[in-house]
Amino acid sequence: MTMIVTGGAGFIGGNFVYYQLQNFPQDRVVCFDNLTYAGNLKTLDEAMKNDNFRFVKGNIADREAVFQLFEEEKPDIVVNFAAESHVDRSIEDPGIFLTTNIMGTQVLMDVCRKYGVGRFHQVGTDEVYGDLPLDRPDLFFTENTPIHTSSPYSASKAAADLLVLAYHRTFGMPVTITRCSNNYGPFHFPEKLIPLMITRAMGDESLPVYGAGENVRDWLYVEDHCSAIDLVARKGRVGEVYNIGSHNERTNLQVVKAILAELKKPESLICFVKDRPGHDRRYAIDSSKLQNELGWQAKTDFDEGIRKTVRWYQDNQSWWREILQGSYRDYYTNMYGNR
Repeated sequence: MTMIVTGGAGFIGGNFVYYQLQNFPQDRVVCFDNLTYAGNLKTLDEAMKNDNFRFVKGNIADREAVFQLFEEEKPDIVVNFAAESHVDRSIEDPGIFLTTNIMGTQVLMDVCRKYGVGRFHQVGTDEVYGDLPLDRPDLFFTENTPIHTSSPYSASKAAADLLVLAYHRTFGMPVTITRCSNNYGPFHFPEKLIPLMITRAMGDESLPVYGAGENVRDWLYVEDHCSAIDLVARKGRVGEVYNIGSHNERTNLQVVKAILAELKKPESLICFVKDRPGHDRRYAIDSSKLQNELGWQAKTDFDEGIRKTVRWYQDNQSWWREILQGSYRDYYTNMYGNR
């Protein structure tokens, strides 16, 4: 079987590539990635040594390049991770999010139609549901929760999901969608909360926390996420949406303090900065549909996952230090310097 993984040089996509190569060594995995700021070819160094792996640089919104790739590979399954994904960046420049996340998805749907792909899987996010109140811990997002987006990023992802479902209904395309809670783990680009805090704490730098740090997220270890995506892409019911969560809810401040404790660094490194516009208060996923239909549940609790993640960043400093030496430093200053 041949699987095309778009966005496979990014954080979750890269981990998914390794999950496929390790668990399905007989299958061919083709990574299609534009290597934008969050795509890092070094993430795929080990995958490049595998004869069943191929990397192709390209943009999912480039119709000609995408159709050429599918003509060459004739894939059985397509898993779409390719997306602009950082909320702050979507507030600064919404346009690229619409181009990649919506128009790029449409190109992929068109090419899958032409080549009769057996399954198209869209990797979504729980951010399409908006947020939940902090004082109602009994409430969770289900697959039937109305879409209520808060940022250009989440709006673009919601639009992509709806487009995928429309292609299923209109053209009978075999599609599935997953919507996950916040991921963390190896290869996470160091602009996101957990890797940002780890890398800055390792250098005894200040740790910027939005507002009072009270926003709550359900943290999902990336390997657990990859196992769920694979299961849905191969065995999930066509035309269905599945939520993926782990019931590991923590406030942002709790997350930062856990990282400091693991690194044996003082909490005095924490500095509170002005909150970002439209900051969602709480995300919490009900993944009982996925558990009941396909038998999946997360295996990694938060404490174990944080230990593994901190250790990975300690052991792979060359990977993230090369990123920090580039344009990311300018981005960090622009986003946080005046807060």
